[in-house]
Amino acid sequence: MGNKLVRGSLIIFIGNIIFRIGGYLYRFLMATLLGPTGTGILGITMSYQGIFQTLASGGLPPAISKYIAEYEAVDDHNMARQTVYTSLKMMIFIGLVLGVLMIFVIAPLMANVFLKKPETLVPIQIIGCITPFSVILGGLRGAFQGVYKMEYIVYTRAVEQMFMILFAVGFILMGLSVVGAVWGTVIGYALAAFTAVYIFKVYMPKYIPQYSDDFHFSFSQELKLAVMLIKFAIPVIITAIAEMLIFNICTLVMGKFLTLESVGFFTAADPISRLPLMISISVATTILPASSEAFKLHDIEALQKYVGQSYKISLLFVVPMCIGLALFAVPTLQVFYFKNPSYVNGAAALGILAIGMTFYSIFAISTSIVQGVGNPRIPMYILVFGSIATGVLSWILAPILGIAGGATATTIACFLMMVPCVYFVFKLTETKAPTMAVVKILIATFIMGAVGYFIPKTPIWLFPGIIFCMIVYFFSLILVKFFAKEDIATLRGYSSKLGPLAKIVNKLLNLVEKIEFRNKS
Repeated sequence: MGNKLVRGSLIIFIGNIIFRIGGYLYRFLMATLLGPTGTGILGITMSYQGIFQTLASGGLPPAISKYIAEYEAVDDHNMARQTVYTSLKMMIFIGLVLGVLMIFVIAPLMANVFLKKPETLVPIQIIGCITPFSVILGGLRGAFQGVYKMEYIVYTRAVEQMFMILFAVGFILMGLSVVGAVWGTVIGYALAAFTAVYIFKVYMPKYIPQYSDDFHFSFSQELKLAVMLIKFAIPVIITAIAEMLIFNICTLVMGKFLTLESVGFFTAADPISRLPLMISISVATTILPASSEAFKLHDIEALQKYVGQSYKISLLFVVPMCIGLALFAVPTLQVFYFKNPSYVNGAAALGILAIGMTFYSIFAISTSIVQGVGNPRIPMYILVFGSIATGVLSWILAPILGIAGGATATTIACFLMMVPCVYFVFKLTETKAPTMAVVKILIATFIMGAVGYFIPKTPIWLFPGIIFCMIVYFFSLILVKFFAKEDIATLRGYSSKLGPLAKIVNKLLNLVEKIEFRNKS
């Protein structure tokens, strides 16, 4: 089991890095080829697409994964296979119904009544064509996950992303503009779905064998299985939709009040602001099983150590990254979208969103800890509250402050989610907040920010400025005596997974030990 988890986690982690790079390549190409107005239309369309696909899946992929793993653990291959088929029946039905509704009802209402921007109608309608493929893909990925074949998930994601980019770019160059970009997404999902079906038919029988000859499954039994799956899926879908809304509802609200060009500037800045989440989500993924195990064993001391270390390690990297993004928002956009300098108009939104990602990073880690100690509904309620707060604040602030208002709404909502979630972490784990460590990180970041403020904000100075700020931050941490021996040991553990960078990190940690502990030796 341990080898499966390590192997699966490593595959998914590597895949996430590759596909995040691919995602940024897609954003860059779309922004360059479509211009701000076209990017605004695409941004609104993608927001609807994400929410709609999540809704169409019904929260069933995680349920498929869970029950397949349980049935396979007791060698009940028949029920494992039946779980896949029953789930796919429900998902395809939901996907087709919602697809038809999107084309003929939802898209016209959104484009002509809510947004009052007819040019968004056809792109939003095309989303209805994506849904049948996306639900099949989601269901089969849940099956792959249930038998720990994470590489199959990576294969289908590679097909999806590669062909989505190729066809989107090709259609745009043919003159189809945003409509072509969305049709590229349809083809990407369609080919990925066919790939998933092929893998399931050809390779999955090794892990989920075909039905035995004596297996019979009545309609009433299938209905009971469907009800069991839906019961598990309901809180999952609520959480997933709420999380989707946190990042997308402000785009939809801005689409109503602002020009498509302004929404395009926001859409260009938004994914860059989420870069720091790569660190916090990695920590959150690790802390979930660790906190769950310690809680199950009633090892309060270990649990408290995990909680403290997760916050310290995450904030150690996330806070300076977010402040650095805010400081260098203008040159970052100038470098990233060098083909179209007008995207620098999204700098204010990027700076504000970067601050918000600090709060969301803490929330993500807190959510994993709360789930790990057996309270999964608490984050769900907080996410629902956060999505409502984002929508209300966006509705108020976007007409006044433009895209900066949408970014401010998201940032405030992230803060409002962070506070109660952190409260529940310390209450449920009986852990004291690592206040002194956080204060030291903030002081070191303030010093770095003060120095960075005077660095010229031009593309030429971007990378030298980042490197100089990193050096200032590192020595500021030493100045405020941040590092304890256990922190260095933890960082050494992380550095062992960094490949060629491990030697450099270890040399820096050796330097810290010499400076920090020379008087204690």
